[in-house]
Amino acid sequence: MKNRISRWLPGAGAFGAAFLLGGCQLDVLDPMGNIGQQEKSLIILSTWLMLIVVVPVISLTLLFAWRYRATNTQATYSPNWAHSRPVETVVWAVPIAIIAVLAVITWQTTHSLDPYKPLTSSRKPVVIDVVALDWKWMFIYPEQGIATVNEIAFPIGTPIEFHITSDSVMNSFFIPRLGSQIYAMAGMETGLHLIADKPGRYFGESAQFSGAGFSDMHFNAIATTDAGFKGWVDQVRHSGRNLTNANYSAVAAPSEKVPATYFAQVQPGMFDQIIAKYRGKAMHFNSGMKAE
Repeated sequence: MKNRISRWLPGAGAFGAAFLLGGCQLDVLDPMGNIGQQEKSLIILSTWLMLIVVVPVISLTLLFAWRYRATNTQATYSPNWAHSRPVETVVWAVPIAIIAVLAVITWQTTHSLDPYKPLTSSRKPVVIDVVALDWKWMFIYPEQGIATVNEIAFPIGTPIEFHITSDSVMNSFFIPRLGSQIYAMAGMETGLHLIADKPGRYFGESAQFSGAGFSDMHFNAIATTDAGFKGWVDQVRHSGRNLTNANYSAVAAPSEKVPATYFAQVQPGMFDQIIAKYRGKAMHFNSGMKAE
């Protein structure tokens, strides 16, 4: 009976792991932009460095358990053994070397992959203002004068300059195949620079739990040609709907599974107004505290 269990147990474990991981999206490991590619290389390099320690430790743990089992009378019994210079050297030197390498890599990538750092390019970036709502994403194109909900588009080979905030609780803006995620917080503006190298329709999401509609808080990111981007902008401009201060509250009201929505025109300065209304409350609160 025990032999039967030992034969099918590894297979059952592998099947269970495959079943549990079947729904996982490995978009981070299939990047379509320069930033995403650098982050993938960093993940792989860090994993290999980790395995230099993990694999020998696990292997030696199993080896020691087998070699020094109670029934093995051939194993050397040394109850008073306490120190070995070669063992101490390996145990300390290898982790120190790995930590030193990781420190250098961390220092370099912290600066090279800084999300606020503009990307070097001969092409002018596309500016997109991002507002996290319950439970959807609103995007404003200040230079094109349009706005959308749960859909963005941009030309390939062109840097994208995101300005990000929230008109609700904290969220995290993330397009896995382009790389980097950054938080969206009320009353604050964060920044992110990305670029797409290949055309496609990429999945965007919130990576920060934000309530009942969180699981459906995702959007489409369309990377296309210059002509395709121009056509998309024209399509939005012919939608016949405008985004103004008067109807913004209806757009921002909590809702779930919101389809892509277009606004042909957007009230100028709306993004700054969304941020300022929280900053005004904070300033009022602080002035009240000082008054006391």
